[in-house]
Amino acid sequence: MVGLETLGLFAVASVASLFMAWAIGAGSSGSTPFAPAVGANAISVMRAGLVVGILGFLGAVLQGANVTEAVGTSLIGGVTITAVAAIVGLLTAAILVAIGVFAGYPIATAFTVTGAVVGVGLALGGDPAWAKYTEIATLWALVPVVGGSVAYATARILRAESVPETVAVPALGGLVGAILANVGFTVLGPAGEQGSLASLAGPLVGGGAVGTVVVTLAAASFAGGLLWLDLRRDETAGQRHFLLVLGGLVAFSAGGSQVGLAIGPLVPLLGDGIDLPVIALLVGGGLGLLAGSWTGAPRMIKALSQDYSSLGPRRSIAALIPSFAIAQTAVAFGIPVSFNEIIVSAIVGSGYAAGGSGVSRRKMVYTVLAWLGSLALSLGGGYAAFTVVDAVV
Repeated sequence: MVGLETLGLFAVASVASLFMAWAIGAGSSGSTPFAPAVGANAISVMRAGLVVGILGFLGAVLQGANVTEAVGTSLIGGVTITAVAAIVGLLTAAILVAIGVFAGYPIATAFTVTGAVVGVGLALGGDPAWAKYTEIATLWALVPVVGGSVAYATARILRAESVPETVAVPALGGLVGAILANVGFTVLGPAGEQGSLASLAGPLVGGGAVGTVVVTLAAASFAGGLLWLDLRRDETAGQRHFLLVLGGLVAFSAGGSQVGLAIGPLVPLLGDGIDLPVIALLVGGGLGLLAGSWTGAPRMIKALSQDYSSLGPRRSIAALIPSFAIAQTAVAFGIPVSFNEIIVSAIVGSGYAAGGSGVSRRKMVYTVLAWLGSLALSLGGGYAAFTVVDAVV
């Protein structure tokens, strides 16, 4: 029978987790996916917050398991995160993210949560998980380089007079369709695993690598062809529809990636007398993201869509495509990643494709400093806070 103390600590940890989920929904997963679309006047700020909340919830439930497990069990070795440590770590990270939301600066949530969890884990006497840190640091370092470069190149192609938009945009739509065919979903895989459309339908058309390639090409052709027909009817409307679809895909991916940052620290507690399936945590975390998106995201959507770069439809499309691809890569490998870093890098890259039009260098410097500062503060704050709480309690 579970003791009242265990239940009480888990309840407090769950409240801290919901606060973290709200902060993420308001500041990262709730604001970044549709910021380029809002900047291009394809959707209003309030409607964007509403839609992104729903899609983020679905992504959390259908794709959130990989990152959740990684945050809960892979960031520290030798010890198991306790309920008190989870509470301290989550509150430390959530407070930093909330400060960023109300100050108008997008704090990198992956930096804060990772730093806080590692900080409390070290305070518990755990060992650094250097192999996992290397994976995380490598992805974090590559995000601005890859995301910004791909966004820059894509924007240049879309702006090139030698490449008709009725060719370039459907080709990009085909690329997105190919990626989507290989995205993993919990409902498409066996118990405890994720499966993709390509892995599910591949055996029906040959199996193995051949089947995967056939399904991928079919998905790319369908997406590209559908977008080509839409552009033929109305080029401006077709661009707007593609932009909204991309925003939806990024919002879904944000839910799958970011929910683990909120509920990951609760995973070690499930083996301490708390009999709950991980899916229950995913649903709860998804609801927290949704609440944050609906109540706090509009402020950050405005900051990202207007303060970093003056975006048109082409540059917005260029920013969202690499954001979707990078997010799904992180979800597949179970690596916590900051959506603010992904989107901001892509927005700046697409902005420089037009000669740096509207890119605020001063805002970018402050943002990078805020990212690095949040990592250092969460690591040191998590360690110090748990040390004090542990000594008192």
